[in-house]
Amino acid sequence: MAIHHPFILPLAAACALATAQAPAPKPASAKICTTCHTTAADNLRGHFDNLVLKNASFQLKIDERTEVLRFDKATLKVVTPEPAANAEAALKSIAKGHEVRVQFTEKDGVKTAVAVFAKPPVKLAASEIMTLDELQKLVATGPEKGKYFLFDSRPAPRFMEGAIPTAVNLPFPAFDKNVDKLPADKGALVIFYCSGKTCNMSPGSLAKAKKLGYTNAKVFVDGMPAWTKKAYGVLSPASLKAAFLDTQTPLVILDARPAPEASKGFIKDAVAVDPAKTADLLKTFPSAKLKPPVVVVDETGGDAAKAVASDLVKAGYVGVNVLSGGFKAWQAASMPVETGTLATKATFVPKPRPGAIAPADFTKLANLAPAERGAVILDVRNPDETKNGIIKGALTIPEPQLLARLAEVPKGQKVVCHCSTGIRAELAYHLLKEKGYDVQFLPTEITIIDSGEFTLD
Repeated sequence: MAIHHPFILPLAAACALATAQAPAPKPASAKICTTCHTTAADNLRGHFDNLVLKNASFQLKIDERTEVLRFDKATLKVVTPEPAANAEAALKSIAKGHEVRVQFTEKDGVKTAVAVFAKPPVKLAASEIMTLDELQKLVATGPEKGKYFLFDSRPAPRFMEGAIPTAVNLPFPAFDKNVDKLPADKGALVIFYCSGKTCNMSPGSLAKAKKLGYTNAKVFVDGMPAWTKKAYGVLSPASLKAAFLDTQTPLVILDARPAPEASKGFIKDAVAVDPAKTADLLKTFPSAKLKPPVVVVDETGGDAAKAVASDLVKAGYVGVNVLSGGFKAWQAASMPVETGTLATKATFVPKPRPGAIAPADFTKLANLAPAERGAVILDVRNPDETKNGIIKGALTIPEPQLLARLAEVPKGQKVVCHCSTGIRAELAYHLLKEKGYDVQFLPTEITIIDSGEFTLD
């Protein structure tokens, strides 16, 4: 007969408790990478982010989290589609947001990249590829006259942010469950597209379609990134609500209807625009460098909205969409409607990066006496920079030394990191957040003189 001490858990229960209390393992791959790849131990898959050559480090975005990786330029192996002179040059050639696989070693909590593999373009036969010009001509003609079927192979959340006109969402991960969306005629022209030249989802859809017997299937390899540079996309009222309004993602909504009509009811925060005077709107429009998502609305998703959207694309804006079915479709879907006077000037404030402190808040904090701040200002610049001046009372620890000098960083109060540009400060933010600190970082450029006075750019 088993005897249990009242203060000792049975072994099975103790193991179960330990398992329940153990933190969930962090994903080694971004969700989109797991669609086509498995990730080996000591490897990470995600999107290349900030590169800091001065500190021999870079950030890797894995969905909502960020990994900071060091590297030794003398030993690091970097594989990119185009050969480069050395590892640093190869890293600089990798665009921000590009999918990469990183092989690493880890010691004392520091991950060091030993190899970086930038995802190469997909390879298809010339007969399986559709060009941008060819697709634009088909879309302008329409599915009935053009006799084509266009499918977006991206996951539904990406489709809802905007798609090529006439496209139907057939996500590659759910292809086998949705084959009924394909045409009955297996000789029909079937076109797949996804997120660009390195994305495997549309080529994967092509392979599945060919196995099903489709003989005229092609891939628009350049995908949505190329389309948005040359033309507008479309989204439905439900997509606008789910992808932008419900998530509070900043965007610009333009209402191209006549003012008397629009004032009777419009989408919240919509800005009035005259299709004949888009040039006037552009004089005060948010910079194209900010890449503001734009949705253009008219009564039915017709010529007025398309004209405004086309003008914006020609002016260099990407991510411009027309609301399918226009305001009538918005009302028919029982979406919320505002009344009154529409705004006449478009504004756009990008969603801040996680952990960023507003420049005005940083200035207010830094101008207080150190004892009154209730926070630590952590300067993570290198000694050759801090010798020219630091903010009064700031703690200085070069970012590469941060993990080794954690004991110097107080854990009982907020820590606000800064460097000279915001990039190394963000690295420090992720390192400290990982260790449980209450931390923020300044995302803008700062210049500090020997008196401790500073200016923000």
